Amino acid sequence: MKLFDVYPLYDITPVQGKNVHVTDDKGITYLDLYGGHAVISIGHSHPRYVSAISEQAGKLGFYSNAVQNPLQMELAEKLGALSGCDNYELFLCNSGAEANENALKLASFQTGKARIIAFNNAFHGRTSAAVAATDNKNINAPINAQHQVTFLELGDIAALEKELQKGDVCAVIIEFIQGVGGLDEATADFYENADKLCKQHDSMFIADEIQCGYGRTGDFFAFQQYNVTPDIISMAKGMGNGFPVAGILVYPSIKAKHGMLGTTFGGNHLACAAAIAVLDVLKEEKLMENTREVAAYFVEKAGTIPQIKQIKGRGLMLGLEFDFEVGELRKKLIYDHHIFTGGSSNKKLLRILPPLTVKKEHIDAFFDALNNVVMNS
Repeated sequence: MKLFDVYPLYDITPVQGKNVHVTDDKGITYLDLYGGHAVISIGHSHPRYVSAISEQAGKLGFYSNAVQNPLQMELAEKLGALSGCDNYELFLCNSGAEANENALKLASFQTGKARIIAFNNAFHGRTSAAVAATDNKNINAPINAQHQVTFLELGDIAALEKELQKGDVCAVIIEFIQGVGGLDEATADFYENADKLCKQHDSMFIADEIQCGYGRTGDFFAFQQYNVTPDIISMAKGMGNGFPVAGILVYPSIKAKHGMLGTTFGGNHLACAAAIAVLDVLKEEKLMENTREVAAYFVEKAGTIPQIKQIKGRGLMLGLEFDFEVGELRKKLIYDHHIFTGGSSNKKLLRILPPLTVKKEHIDAFFDALNNVVMNS
């Protein structure tokens, strides 16, 4: 049997990881400044994380959500305390797409409405409603067209108000920093007025924090820079440091009913052990503080390279925009300098999403390599 060929692959086979490095099957070690799409939050194979999963696997790896699981409560309590969102309620699932799917479904249950407002260049996942709210026709199949989704320009508050006034919008879903779309952001006025308009028009305000959340911006969630109160917060990627775990945080005005949401694997014992370890390490190693410090250093270094036309993003969710497409640049960084970086739908943007354990010396190594590539191209 062959694999279904849907991924363009680099000719690299990682077999081991440690903190911000991965080593391939040929013994070559790479600096990982991409973290597998912002998934690796506390570093590859963190000993605290490995120990937590190993110990839990030796006790009980899985049982369904038909029984009590105290690890879910421990996770909820620690997540609430570290995030500052302890008045929300937690529903656990497995992936970012599933988190957004449940967020949109819950919004529709709550409002009795069906239409979704999303924004140009948005990426919310690849499942039914989530992919319909994703601004990429190439990954939307005809079956996804059943969903009612209106795309607006990010930052256009007048257009948003006009759509909400129609009274049929169940949810406005927004990445406070767009990930795949190219790290674009709107203004504080836009986000704060969008939140107010949703509340005026009985629509749910969903913060998609799947990539920009979990400490990556230096705050726990990216929306916390603004005076907003999302009705639902979706999260995934950095939540499990590579173990599949995701969830939504639900504001208490939204009441749960038995059976309205469900999952077989979501919140299983191994997933909870992984997620608890991540929270413990984020707190004990002060990784959000490290994120802010290293990010400031990164921006300072980036300012010394004239070929960089714009620096986008916050914290360790950063983009370097050039006046040329960066595909060849990424290949040279990988194959010649052994550094992983990322791309986006903006072909001129180099995306940087390292583990939150990254240090200034790693940033120095990256900029030495980047300078070498751009000066010799």
